[in-house]
Formats: sequence, C-alpha cells, structure tokens
Amino acid sequence: MNTQEEVKVKRIDKSNPLPLYNQLMEIIISMIENGKFDAHDKLPSEREFCEKYDVSRITVRQTLQELEKEGYIYKQHGKGTYVAPKKFGQQLFTVYSFTEEMKRLDKNPETKVLSFELIKPKDRIRTALHLGPEDEVYKIMRLRLADSVPMLLETSYLPAAKFPFLTKEALKKKPMYHVFEEDYSIKVERAIEQFHASNIDEKTAKLLKINQGEACMNIKRSTYFHDEVVEYTETVARGDQFFYTAELQNPR
Repeated sequence: MNTQEEVKVKRIDKSNPLPLYNQLMEIIISMIENGKFDAHDKLPSEREFCEKYDVSRITVRQTLQELEKEGYIYKQHGKGTYVAPKKFGQQLFTVYSFTEEMKRLDKNPETKVLSFELIKPKDRIRTALHLGPEDEVYKIMRLRLADSVPMLLETSYLPAAKFPFLTKEALKKKPMYHVFEEDYSIKVERAIEQFHASNIDEKTAKLLKINQGEACMNIKRSTYFHDEVVEYTETVARGDQFFYTAELQNPR
C-alpha cells in the first residue's frame, strides 16, 4: 500500500449538490481502484477521515456503511475497517473456462486434483447425465485457485464411456476442457447452470480457507456436446470472491 502521504487528497466540494457521503465514497473508491489501497489494507479511522475531508462523523459512517454494502470494504470488530479483495465476476451468457477467465483477469490459475475415481453413480448423478443403471462415471474433485487463493471446490462427474482411459495425470497436465477437445474431440458447445446461496459446511470451508457458516454459492452445471450431457459438475464458490452477471432480454 502507498502511505497516506503518497495519496493525493481530493477535496470535497460542499457547494456541490451531490451529498457529502457520495463525494467521499467516490474519493475512497478512486483510491482503491487506483491502487492507493490494496486488498486487506487498513483504512484511516473515522476521526482521520473527518479531519482530512472536513466532514462530520455521521457523514463518514454513512460513507463506510455504503462502501461495505457494495463490497469495497469490510469491518473487523474492535480492529478497524479494511479494503475488501476484488470479487471475480462471471457473465452468464457464454460458456466459460475457469482457467481462461482467470488468465483474462491477469490472475495465475491453478488446479489441484484432490480425488479421481471410477464409480457407479447415485441416482441423481445418473439422471443428470442420462445414464443407464450399469453405466459408470469418473468422479473428480478439484480445488480451483487464483493467485494461490482457493476460489472454488468442484466435483465433476464424467460418463466413463465417453472418456475411455481418462487418467488423473491427464487432468493435472492441462485443463479439463482441453482434455475433452484435444484427447477426445469433444468441444463444449453449451452449458446450463443452476445456482443458489447457502452457508458453507465445515469440510468445504477448510478446503476454501474460510470460516464455517460463511456465505457461499452452490452451482450445478450440465455441459453439452451435440445435445448430450458430457459433464455434470457441482461447485461451491466462495461468496466473498465471486459474483455472477446475467444478461436478460425482453422477449419480442
């Protein structure tokens, strides 16, 4: 973080019809987005904001409340106010790859294959993949990280008949969708996702390095090739790191 002396103070214009707390919000957001404060840096105290910008404590508190609502900052009781890490946005109108999305955001993606096994699936998995009673699937659990920060825990189910001789080593060497296309000539064409918010359980919280009970997003994804489901994945995403954007169009 740059020191406060390095931060050029932008003044609040009290003749401006824009409310003072909005002006102060713009100043703080500008400092965060321009790198004056980094993620998890501690912000100045309420008193320091009051003195620097000649505003009341009520104005500062309203500013910080709004910034917290919008996800720019977080508070630690008895310690102060800190800059929140940036959330990773995913647009829901295109098929995406976690690896490629993180690269696009200038993040270093990493995937850890936690488990790999050939199993007889439970009924809900068999139904999702449109399989018969004797069909087997690969069950693959992967931890997805960006800049060494755990972001997602994915449990994927792949029909064994569509991916003969698939190995754990292959998935360690390159992204799953690259394996699909390069080794099996299966190119993902579309996907359907369902998601809902919940609170994370103890086991998953440890893997994602957050506290049990914190908010998370549960995502169920069916991936298609030639109108056949070739992958069904259940994902737990950290609520403090991800948000999703859906593009909606009015039917004509």
